[in-house]
Amino acid sequence: MSHYALTALANSLPATVPFVGPETQERALGRAFAARLGANESQFGPSPRALEAMVQAAAGVWQYGDPENHDLKHALAEHHNIDSDHITVGEGIDGLLLTLTRLTIAPGDSILTSLGAYPTFNYHAMGNGGTIHAVPYLDDREDPQGLAEQARLLDAKLVYFANPDNPMGSWHAADTVQGLIDNLPRSCLLVLDEAYIDLAPSGTAPDLLPETDNVIRLRTFSKAYGMAGARVGYAIGPKSLMTAFEKMRNHFGLSRISQAGALAALHDQAYVAEIKEKVAKSRATLAQIAKDNGLTSLPSATNFVTIDCGGDGDFAGKVLEQMIARAVFVRMPAVAPMNRCIRISCGAEDAMALVAKTLPEALKAARAS
Repeated sequence: MSHYALTALANSLPATVPFVGPETQERALGRAFAARLGANESQFGPSPRALEAMVQAAAGVWQYGDPENHDLKHALAEHHNIDSDHITVGEGIDGLLLTLTRLTIAPGDSILTSLGAYPTFNYHAMGNGGTIHAVPYLDDREDPQGLAEQARLLDAKLVYFANPDNPMGSWHAADTVQGLIDNLPRSCLLVLDEAYIDLAPSGTAPDLLPETDNVIRLRTFSKAYGMAGARVGYAIGPKSLMTAFEKMRNHFGLSRISQAGALAALHDQAYVAEIKEKVAKSRATLAQIAKDNGLTSLPSATNFVTIDCGGDGDFAGKVLEQMIARAVFVRMPAVAPMNRCIRISCGAEDAMALVAKTLPEALKAARAS
């Protein structure tokens, strides 16, 4: 029998993934989904300028991508009016979280998040030996005051906080987020996930002060920019921390195609503005569908809407199963009391029409079972 050189930590971890992908479910079902509305991808797709840039870059795919991500990094710095040394680029927010946790977490370090928040952070934190602690949501939103209090009690190394939030779509105003930053111990690093910030109302993001030494802000081209498959994200933070990423990041992680597409997308802010309008319209449509079925939708600052199914987690799970059985891919929060809900990504009119058709059928079948 072969013996693998796994570490004791690796041996102690379960073989799992944070999310079961729609492709896995399609293979199990033996057919493709008619509507892919569970992964918060943008059905509206990327800017035509980004597509054109990626097509042109494809001819050079035989070459490695620029390991410094120079052009994209400097364009981001100009876009945010900050020094490029405050930015690092990575393979989506997930890739940045992997490098960050490798840089900062030692076995036994206390790591703080919200119960039911984005699981990939937990996955990477535990993969580096961190001990996860969680603060419950408060009124379907992450609890900044509770996080600050627990961070002090636990002497937490990292605190993860998403604004806007996944899976509920909720958000806090900029002054509330700044209050969390100000109330954390200086020895604690706030991991501020702003994946959906481009879709949020004005006044959601606190001022960009990248030299603040206890905050790293994470952003992505996967949501408003419609490039989830390209895997491009970036972090903004103090220069010392961005420099530290050079110790462990995957320098060739971003292909030439991804870099070219993200650069072109960044330069087409008119398209991003159009997407914001389309997402807002789709959110209103989903809210109306929920209302038409006697359900309540939660306010959302993201590209999805979370719908309260009016029961407990078991009932919401049945609704989810019935939607999937009708070839509509959606997801639901993992823990109570948020698991009384399902979460549906925004999309084009045909996808919304399919939701309007299948949701009442799924509810009826779930109630009958």
